[in-house]
Amino acid sequence: MSEQVAVRVDASQWCGVLPHTWNYVGYDECNYTHSPGGMALIEKLGRLEKPCYIRTHHMLCTGILHGFYKWGSTNVYIEDEEGNPIYNYETIDKMVDIWLRSNCKPFFELGFMPRDLADPRDAENGQCYQSAYGFSEYQRVGWAMPPRDYDRWYQLIYHLVSHLKERYGEKELKTWYFEMWNEPDIFYWRGTADEFCKLYDYTEAAVHAAMPDARFGGPATCGMREPDGRASLFLRHFLDHIRSGINHYSGEKGTRIDFTTFHTKGGGYCFDTLAKKQIPSVQELLANVETQAGIIREFGYDALECVLSEADPDGWAAGGRFDNFNLNFRNTEYYASYVMSAYKNLYDLADRLKMDIRPLAWAFMFEAERCFEGTRTFSTQGIDKAVFNLFKLLARLGTRRVALTSSRDLDPLSFLDLNGTAEGPEVDGWAVMDGEDKLQVLLYCHHDDWDRKETFEIDLSICNLPIEGRVQMRHLRIDAEHSNAYAEWVRQGCPDYPNEGQRTAIVARSGLEYCEAPRIMPVCKSALRHRFTLPTHGISLLEFIKI
Repeated sequence: MSEQVAVRVDASQWCGVLPHTWNYVGYDECNYTHSPGGMALIEKLGRLEKPCYIRTHHMLCTGILHGFYKWGSTNVYIEDEEGNPIYNYETIDKMVDIWLRSNCKPFFELGFMPRDLADPRDAENGQCYQSAYGFSEYQRVGWAMPPRDYDRWYQLIYHLVSHLKERYGEKELKTWYFEMWNEPDIFYWRGTADEFCKLYDYTEAAVHAAMPDARFGGPATCGMREPDGRASLFLRHFLDHIRSGINHYSGEKGTRIDFTTFHTKGGGYCFDTLAKKQIPSVQELLANVETQAGIIREFGYDALECVLSEADPDGWAAGGRFDNFNLNFRNTEYYASYVMSAYKNLYDLADRLKMDIRPLAWAFMFEAERCFEGTRTFSTQGIDKAVFNLFKLLARLGTRRVALTSSRDLDPLSFLDLNGTAEGPEVDGWAVMDGEDKLQVLLYCHHDDWDRKETFEIDLSICNLPIEGRVQMRHLRIDAEHSNAYAEWVRQGCPDYPNEGQRTAIVARSGLEYCEAPRIMPVCKSALRHRFTLPTHGISLLEFIKI
């Protein structure tokens, strides 16, 4: 017999605003921005939330201006034969134009190092590369090096921001983010921690010299639950420097920061054709945030907006099911329920910490991949995946949050193990009033183990509804059978490249679907009650609309 879960909503108990701060996405390959599949997905993202902030790597790199796994380039900075800088904004302008016309905005990552500015020194082992090393050597390590000339780096950033201000206007640029680098505590930065602080100081000075009102921050370090681990120590070093250190550019005390960033993941995967089952952990993702946010609070920057500029179940976006069978979870409803659980619990954690914490999903698309490759994407061959349908549900929500309680509201941070094996699935969600004529209840059921298959009997009781008479109930669902193109792809035989008939059938199941037919329900004494089942790794949005 299925366990019954009591969900109670009090529509008169306002719990404040539910900010739509999940409107952040990102990807490594900046040149996918101007590929056919990339442009199509960006248009879809822009129709969900306005604006959708987009962060990409390699915005300052040197290369062939073509996206492929884990690499991209813009050639914004090259030097002529005499060593004079040449600034080329064509590719960056192309990408920004695409974002803006689709109701998106840049979360502009200032990195990585252009080839002609990269210090040839290997800061890790003291070796030197040839002064004119080739593209392959640059691609291997040069992009992660400090600049050989910090003044030239300053001029690059100053001219870039000045160009963007002239092209798009100061009013527009005030709404963007400019972020310093990416994960400097690991191989993305080949210099020392002090050299990174110097880079930050020069970059901040250049950004605000070009535009004093620009939003600039960082340091985009990795997440870590250990307070004395590598990422934690790097973040402490950075925050201590900007708070009280001597500014490498100005010679004065401290450096300006407008927002903070770091990353968090729920696990890690590698290439392994003989991999054993390995599941992500919501607890791990949250614990990383709890620790790193605690460091930010310790240094007095907790009043600033904090963007988790990568917040995901795992740390390898470009890997797929052919690299490690575990990564197939990204094709399924599991990915959607994991993200929903992570985001809801992040909101709860942010409330407890009294911080503005905003998650960014490091997920996009890859050109020319096999159908349902298993990479961390919102779509595959242009087909929306279940996780993208979650963001469609989130975009529908209003912002006036009202009280919701669940008898299976679990705290992953209190689980006895990383995955809540003993505690079982979590059932929780949000309730919001969208105006005075619509109540929305978003419920999810999640467990870290994708093989858990429980089904719960949901007893939803609503009181103090400011609607009299009748309502229409609409019940949208994401699970193994609804709003899930992957399930249809499996039914079609798992084709790597679906034929026309197969693709038509798969696409037909890629949008949001009803769990039950819309119905008319009476409101009796400002109350409603509805019972339904919710499977593990299922998400329901119930809308009660006055008629």
